[in-house]
This record gives sequence, structure tokens and C-alpha cells, in this order.
Amino acid sequence: ATMRKRKTTDSPRSSTDLSEGKEKLRLKQEVGLISGVSLIAGTMIGSGIFMSPEWVLHHMGSPASSLLIWAACGLLAMFGALSYAELGTIIKESGGDYIYILRIFGPFPAFLFAYTSVILVRPAGLAAVCLSFAEYAVAPFYPGCSSPQVVIKSTAAACILLLTVINCLNVRLATSIMNIFTAAKLLALLVIVVGGVVLLAKGQTQSFQNAFQNTTTGIGAVGVAFYQGLWSYDGWNNLNYVTEELKKPEVTLPRAVMIAIPLVTCLYLLVNVSYLAAMTPSEVLSSGAVAVTWGDKVLGSWAWLISLSVALSTFGSSNGTFFSGGRVCYIAAREGHMPDILSMAHVRCLTPSPALMFTSVMSLIMVVSGSFTTIVNFFSFIAWFFYGMTISGLLYLKIKKPELPRSYKVPIIIPIIVLMAAVYLVLAPIIDQPQIEILYIVLFIFSGIILYFPLVRFKCHPRFLQRVTLHLQLFLEVAPTTRDAN
Repeated sequence: ATMRKRKTTDSPRSSTDLSEGKEKLRLKQEVGLISGVSLIAGTMIGSGIFMSPEWVLHHMGSPASSLLIWAACGLLAMFGALSYAELGTIIKESGGDYIYILRIFGPFPAFLFAYTSVILVRPAGLAAVCLSFAEYAVAPFYPGCSSPQVVIKSTAAACILLLTVINCLNVRLATSIMNIFTAAKLLALLVIVVGGVVLLAKGQTQSFQNAFQNTTTGIGAVGVAFYQGLWSYDGWNNLNYVTEELKKPEVTLPRAVMIAIPLVTCLYLLVNVSYLAAMTPSEVLSSGAVAVTWGDKVLGSWAWLISLSVALSTFGSSNGTFFSGGRVCYIAAREGHMPDILSMAHVRCLTPSPALMFTSVMSLIMVVSGSFTTIVNFFSFIAWFFYGMTISGLLYLKIKKPELPRSYKVPIIIPIIVLMAAVYLVLAPIIDQPQIEILYIVLFIFSGIILYFPLVRFKCHPRFLQRVTLHLQLFLEVAPTTRDAN
């Protein structure tokens, strides 16, 4: 076989074990080109573009170099997404990095990815975005002072519960909400862009005079600036997590990538230019929330529109994160790397509701505890570690398995550039500013070994788990699913 078997030896049982003659359950193919573009752009445009510009400028030291970082981040996201698009046309299964690592490298590294992603990365990322939403949503009710933490956390928890209900009810409803909120946030960014064009036309170009002065060239500082910029581009690979729910994935996946990421990159650059047209670099650096400061300077009494826009933007982004994040849990369970109940879908709604509920519960725990903030700062380290592994898998397939059928091919130089960037982004903070938290993250990733061998490799499953699974299956009205035979 040119690829590892679809039914891995570590899987206790295939999720396609439905009785003969019965209708097989599978997730609906509801995501078309417009919804695909909305999922990518809607997830990428979150709170980052409204908050990160000051930090990119802080680490780079000059306006021109910060704009170069934003452009480079967009180019890197584009290269990464194009590489993933080829993987998505070779391995036409949902699950993104997890399923690619599983099919190319085998079950052990795939389990470590799923364990890290399902328990830590996705829930904490969702919690962080929902807390950002809550911060802006409640701010108008507490003018002149900071909002109480209990109100912020309660609002974030309510946001997570609402997203759970929406995504469990209907895929089409979730994608419709993504489309609406993506349109709303694009309009908000266009308002900022148009405001910047007007300011430039009036001659406010002082920020762009001697634009490269005070530029930082240190390896560590550039790496941290990339982390800040790439946080705003996070979500460029989200469509690969729902490949089985795409209409004509071999066509929709590359096209959606080629539309969404250049669109977001151009908007990000124009928005940054608008910020610098309205404010001097020192004003940008001293701003707690650069978009709000821009609104105060340019929109005057209409500045509240910016806070509303950020709230809408982060809600839409959290919906996209939740939509794709639940699929990682679902696919990992379907492959036997998570409890069986998480691999099932609702018999009427045809959504992976148990996996979505589990992601919701983990996110709620992190919102309530509030202890995840330190780990959130190192998400880019974890993400680019696994991105590098996935891209190296694509290079292996391109070199060793060129005969595999694929409807789209990316030039080999592009994944090589992405792999080099991934190695740099993983090693730069370790070499330049080693921190103990990175060691904690590495230890957490490899702590999955303790669970892998008894539960997955040797299938030591307590008997009571089967009874619990049966009762949950009846209570939640869910059943095993089958994948499309691609």
C-alpha cells in the first residue's frame, strides 16, 4: 500500500460497524466555496488585527519593518495553506494535521497531536477568543473603568454555550452565522481602510517619513514579532479540518484558500497603514487597544462602532474555531484515539455533537480557572512544531510517492520554505530567550505516552466504559458514523 491503512491497527474498532441493511450515518457535505472562504477568513479575522499591530511595531521598532512583517506573515500563511491544500486533495478526510500525521507517520505521533490539541490547544484557544469577545461586549456597560472579571468570564461562558447549541443543531446554521459575521467584520475593516485612505489623501503621512528608522534586526525580536503577526493569521488551515463536509473538496479547498488568504492579507496591510496614518508610532505603542484609539481619533462620537465590530469579529472567529476544533476531537475518536462516544453523530441533526460538547466543557474549565493565559502565549510554539511535522510529511509524499493521485500540486519550493519557517519559529525563542514554560509544554506533549500505550496500543479498556458509552449514546441520541470512501 502506498499509504498507511485507513483502519489503523491501534483502533479498537472501526466507526463504520453499522449493521448491514441499515442506513449509514455521515456528516453532511454542506460547506461550499462561499462558506469555505468565510470559514477561513472568518476564523483568521478575530481580535488579532485589532490588538496585535502595536506589539509587532514594538518588537520591530519601525513602521515600515512592521508592515513587512505583516506581509511576510500573510505570505507564510498562504504558502502553508497551499501546501495543506495539496494534502487535502491526497488525503480526503477531515481532521487536518491529525489525519495527515496519522496517515503518513502512523498512530503514535498522531495520538500525541490529538491529545495536545483536544485537551489543551483548541479549548484554550477558544477560551481566549471568547474572553476577548466578552471583554469588548461588556466594556460599554462599564465606562471609565475596567470590567469585573466575574462578568467577563460569565459572558465568555455564555458565548461558549451558545456556540455549542448552534453547532450541535445544524451545520448549515453554523456556516450561515460564519457567513454573516464574516461579512460584518469585513465591513468593519473596510471602514478603517476607507478612513485611512481619507487621512492619507489629506496629507497625514508623517508616520511614513524615515519609515525604517530604529528597525530591530535581532533574531529573537523578529521571531516574536512573527508570533504576534501569525496569531492574527491563525486559522489559515481550518478548512482542512472539515474536508469531508466540503462540496467537491478537490476544487473547493484550493479555491477557497486562494481567495480568502490574499483578501485577509491585503486588508491587514491596509488597516495597519490606516492606523499609522491616524496615529504616530509612539501613539500606537502607547495604545492599549489600537483599533479603539483609532476610532476615538477618526470616528469621534461613532467610536463605539469599533468596540461593536471587535465583539462581532471575535464572536465570528470563535464560531469558526469551535466548528473546526470539534472536528479534531471527532476524527481522533473515530480512529480509536479518543473514547468511542466522541466519534458519534446525532441521528437527526447529523452533527458531531458529543465531540462539540467535550470541546465546550474543556473550554469552560479554562475560562473558569483562568490559569491558561501563560500557556496561550506559547501556542505558536506548539502550532508550528506540528505544522513543521505535517509539512515534512507532504515533502515525503512529493518525493517518495509522486504517483499518488492528486488534483492540485504545489511547487516543492513552497513547502520547503514553510518547513524552514517552522523550524525557525520553533527554535528562535528557545535559542534567544529560553523559558521554563516551553519545557512544560514539551513535557505535556510527551505525557501522552502514559495514556497511549495502555489505552490505545494495548487496548486496556475498563468494562464500565462500554456501559457508560451505551447510556450516553441513548441519552444524546447519537450513533457511529462512516467516512466517505475517498
